[in-house]
Amino acid sequence: MGALQFTVLGSATPYPAVGNPCSGYLVASGATRIWMDAGTGTLGPLQEHARLDELDAIWISHLHADHCADLLTAYYGALYADITLRAPIPLYGPPGIADRLAGFLTNGPARSPIESAFEVIELYDGQVAAVGSVRLTSRAVEHGMPAYAVRVETGGRSLVYSGDSAPCDSLTALATDCDVLLCEADTSTEEPAHHTPEQAGDTAAAARAKRLILTHIGRSLTPSVAVARAAERFSGTIEYASPGTTYTV
Repeated sequence: MGALQFTVLGSATPYPAVGNPCSGYLVASGATRIWMDAGTGTLGPLQEHARLDELDAIWISHLHADHCADLLTAYYGALYADITLRAPIPLYGPPGIADRLAGFLTNGPARSPIESAFEVIELYDGQVAAVGSVRLTSRAVEHGMPAYAVRVETGGRSLVYSGDSAPCDSLTALATDCDVLLCEADTSTEEPAHHTPEQAGDTAAAARAKRLILTHIGRSLTPSVAVARAAERFSGTIEYASPGTTYTV
């Protein structure tokens, strides 16, 4: 069993920035590899670390394009290029994800057989799954649509990823005493479906997280400003999810 690490494939929202794709992370521990959110542009940097046929699973927080759009190109990559899958890649995602993908990929009367590329497992609140050497616990969170956060655990270490979520009790409970909270920090509370930087700090403090890493930062903010604002509410270590960076939990 190896150390728990994650690499930031992208952290931009709601569309890729120059040098920064949308939300996506590669979680790794020993030989286990999980692509966590597949936002626009993340498939490219993923391949710097793992091929599609080397993934143990894909986990998707919700079905906004900046978190799942690269599943469409991954479908073609898995089936029609230089990769031969031993079996469909386990794909954990919100209810309805299979039909949503098929709807995009279908060009004719027959439904696209996305199950040839992905073994779809629909998420539900409180779901626990073992993937290789890690355990994934998913909780429903508040985003105005079906959306989930996840706690990744192995070897006594824990990473919690908020996905997109307003502050909510289920996220705080999931993140309680975690080693790292990877939490979005969007711009304002005008749309009650996201954390502001201050709210990310509040959630980290309430959960007694040891470390807060901010991601999905609104485009009107700079990372340094977002970190400074979160630090008004959380006294622990705070960092920015810089694209291309690998963090050890």
